[in-house]
Amino acid sequence: MAGAIAGTALQLRQPVLWPIGLYALAALVGLVAWLVSGLLPARRHRTGLLLALVAGLAVGFAQTGWRAGERLAGALAPALEGHDLVLQGRVTGMPQRRDGGLRFEFTTEGEALLPGRVVLFWPDAVASPAPLHVGERWQLPVRLRAPHGTLNPHGFDYELWLFEQDIQATGSVRPAPVPLRLQTPSWWEWPLERAREAVRDRILERTGGSSAGRVVAALVTGDQSAIAPADWTVFRLTGVAHLMSISGLHVTMFAWLAAAVVGWLWRLSPRLMLRWPAQHAGLAGGVLLAALYAAFSGWGLPSQRTVWMLALAVLLRLSARRWPWPVAWLVVFALVVAIDPWGLMQAGFWLSFVAVAVLFATDPGQVAGPRGRGAAVRRLLREQGVVTFALAPLGLMLFQQVSVVGLAANLIAIPAITLVVTPLAMAGIAMPPCWDLAALAVEALRSALAWAATLPGATFSAAAPPLWAAAAGVLGGMLLVMPGPWRWRLLGLPLALPVLLWRAEPVAPGDFEVLAADVGQGSAIVVRTAGHVLLFDAGPRYGPRSDAGERVLVPLLRALGLRLDRLLLSHRDTDHTGGAESVRAAQPAVADFGAPCARGLRWRWEGVDFEVLHPAPEAARPLAQRNADSCVLRIDNGRASALLTGDVEQAQELQLVQERGEGLRTDLLIVAHHGSRSSSSLPWLRAVRPRVAVAQNGWRNPFGHPAPEVRARYLSEGIPFFESARCGAARWRSTEPDAVRCERVQAARYWHHRPPLPEGEE
Repeated sequence: MAGAIAGTALQLRQPVLWPIGLYALAALVGLVAWLVSGLLPARRHRTGLLLALVAGLAVGFAQTGWRAGERLAGALAPALEGHDLVLQGRVTGMPQRRDGGLRFEFTTEGEALLPGRVVLFWPDAVASPAPLHVGERWQLPVRLRAPHGTLNPHGFDYELWLFEQDIQATGSVRPAPVPLRLQTPSWWEWPLERAREAVRDRILERTGGSSAGRVVAALVTGDQSAIAPADWTVFRLTGVAHLMSISGLHVTMFAWLAAAVVGWLWRLSPRLMLRWPAQHAGLAGGVLLAALYAAFSGWGLPSQRTVWMLALAVLLRLSARRWPWPVAWLVVFALVVAIDPWGLMQAGFWLSFVAVAVLFATDPGQVAGPRGRGAAVRRLLREQGVVTFALAPLGLMLFQQVSVVGLAANLIAIPAITLVVTPLAMAGIAMPPCWDLAALAVEALRSALAWAATLPGATFSAAAPPLWAAAAGVLGGMLLVMPGPWRWRLLGLPLALPVLLWRAEPVAPGDFEVLAADVGQGSAIVVRTAGHVLLFDAGPRYGPRSDAGERVLVPLLRALGLRLDRLLLSHRDTDHTGGAESVRAAQPAVADFGAPCARGLRWRWEGVDFEVLHPAPEAARPLAQRNADSCVLRIDNGRASALLTGDVEQAQELQLVQERGEGLRTDLLIVAHHGSRSSSSLPWLRAVRPRVAVAQNGWRNPFGHPAPEVRARYLSEGIPFFESARCGAARWRSTEPDAVRCERVQAARYWHHRPPLPEGEE
């Protein structure tokens, strides 16, 4: 089992897949190793264990690679991207309200050249002839594209998230031809999904769509997208986010209650009692009903893990066997990995399994000991404290942040959610007024948590540590909370220190680093010197409830362990300013420039000079509205330089050429206006003569940036041209002025989208 897990983890590191025949060969090697290990005599048990490990490694690696190849074989053909298509198929996922429309899963029918499952967005601007419900068959005009998300260091991997669900394309519904509903489902089709949707809609209608009502809907149906981003922020800062969806705790509680009810009903029948003991029937019924509840709530990974763990515990109990906890834990771990190999890459997977392992390791589970309410309270306090301390290093690695108030918040939130809100929310299915009570309880809890989140020092943040430091930190945390003498437990302190004190790679005095973040169609550039950090532009606003600051820049800065000293916005366009408020909220100490960004503004940090070249002082405004008045910033340390250009156009480029001439020459050029044909004139390129150029743009953006003629112009001048849609986040250092490190290259995995190169490029 351990070998199979290791083999799966190794395969997930592959940047590209092997041919299917090599995976078949690896599986054959594993089978042979397993057969040989079984034939060895007992005295050679070490060799047998080694061969069994090799067998598991080979089989885990092979089966994951083969399944990945099967999924990639159904990818969207590049020739179909961006074209209007008419699809027939069925709505197979519960429609979810998003910014300005509905998001839903759609399974196509009868189209061999198209992916089987796609995620579509139906904008409110495209009128629907009928309400959209799960299970319905539709004929839809759509425009598809390959899964493509932003890719930044330590950021959320949207493409992996889609790949794990076997979704190989996304797209949007078009207005013409008119969408047509072909068939409504029969009463027996899609019963669970239709029931989920009906219950969710009833809850939202009953609670008026309030934020508290959305939390209630998430707790009943598993629709986490219903929860407002502001609420998620509060829950994350107070360490209770795991309670606001169907978690292992909820499934376990449901299984316990179901087992009690089934056992009680079983005892009412003497005939059933003679066939099977009521205690055994209750255990089996509890697990089955818990599995049904987990399926109803969306069959998320925490629910799956809990169901398998409960099923194994019941099987062992019914067979009168007792396995050591590491064996039982490893069996369930391997089973979940075999079912969902890509779950190994998800934060929730590790938090879930490590938490269970920590609780097992620090409490062997003796039944003897003090009883009563006081003992139960002490046990709850101890278990919550153990999990909080032991998982803090893992939280720093995964999220670069842990909640200092999380222990106290969970002591309030766990009983509130588990014993009050969730039972009321479930009871509301039969008695809708219970949903009102559940929403009131959620609102009261949220108010308390919001207050806790604003306390000084409510969270602790640190740069993302490497894997070895996080693993050592988790081990150190476990040692600190293990039963035993303090002199042994204190050995955990040095193990925990690296993860707590880890710092990102420093910049030497006199040098600087530029990171062009991947924010889609927009601009956001982080500039580091030895002791200061500048953010030039803050990316776009994606919708009423999300922006690049909240989704990309704040996590990126936290992962790199950076505190901003200044925020400089080139001009007013929302693709440059959309994330500014989220950045300011997360880093309230950041300073905006008091004076407008205008020629003559300059400053110096650790031997690095910053100078604004444009616009002229008489044209400057606190936030210029026109592209022509965009801020142009030059950064120079005497050995290397970078030029950040905002959205200036050719007229301003020519003006700068006339004013500066050879003084414009630079090593790194951030391409003006995302590569629009209105910028990057030939005289400009010949005056600037950059070693490398980076354009920040979104994949298949509606403006066609970068324009083909602009890209060709850079290449004809011998200037290496990088664009964030193909590069991801682009990192440049003054110590290596002719090199750009692309996140899509440095962290390449086989599930990542590889956009085809334009014609004429290799």
